[in-house]
Amino acid sequence: MASVFTKWKDSLEKTRKVTFGRLSTLFGATEITNETWDDLEALLLQADVGITTTDQIIRSLKGEVINSGIIRSGDLHRLLHDDLLSRLIKPDRISFDGLKPAVILLVGVNGSGKTTTAAKLGKYFKNQEKTILLGAADTFRAAAVDQLQVWGDRLDIPVIAGQTNADPGSVAYNTVQAGLSRGMDVVLIDTAGRLHTRSNLMEELKKVVRVVGKALPGAPHACWLVLDATTGQNALQQAKQFKTEVNLTGIILAKLDSSSRGGMAFSIQQELGLPILFAGMGENPDDLYEFDRQSFVDGILME
Repeated sequence: MASVFTKWKDSLEKTRKVTFGRLSTLFGATEITNETWDDLEALLLQADVGITTTDQIIRSLKGEVINSGIIRSGDLHRLLHDDLLSRLIKPDRISFDGLKPAVILLVGVNGSGKTTTAAKLGKYFKNQEKTILLGAADTFRAAAVDQLQVWGDRLDIPVIAGQTNADPGSVAYNTVQAGLSRGMDVVLIDTAGRLHTRSNLMEELKKVVRVVGKALPGAPHACWLVLDATTGQNALQQAKQFKTEVNLTGIILAKLDSSSRGGMAFSIQQELGLPILFAGMGENPDDLYEFDRQSFVDGILME
């Protein structure tokens, strides 16, 4: 377990150094003043926690300070830790018992890390001794299909792919059908990246969802949004639009190790009410970790 926490610590280094690491200076032995609150507010905003969530945190901490009779700024560190932890949803255990196959749809904008995440998820489930089938439904980007097939060969996971510019719904349908006929445990479908502001592309995504449901009633059983953690609050706007258009069931934060904006996790949870299920923290197939809120908060706040 120590190595896992070390991974969290190392991956959150940029977020910690750029913003949260300054807490030790802010939370000294001085008395709490209006300037203390102003400085904390500025720090949270710089960490991309977001205006709404930052305001809620400050108001909550002020109430705790009054109720607890705290006067020293140094005592705020523990209060902030507990407050941030309470704002992260504890994900349920990821399980698809009774489903064969369980169909998981991955959605997100271009460049979010969807295709790599699909491969990492394949490895994650394969490590649980489950049989996996990958579907390359990002047919508008030939490189995405090639990339997924390379990952499939590397991980010894079969991939269903169509021709470039083929109907993504058709590829998704064929993938689910192949998963059924082969008795697979999990079917992972990588959809085309799309701008959240393009309504025609979002309509196409909804078509993929409908087609998957025709191939297997009740599917998709999960629809996970892959967000690039380096984009900060922009990721929140993307998530809001995707949630409006499709039934999202969870979030995956990709590229967390490359981001100094880890604070965006709190606003995503606060405003969407969706659990963060996984965090991508490296380039290797095994560098996808189940989201651990304790390790996350400890990692950004440790001195």
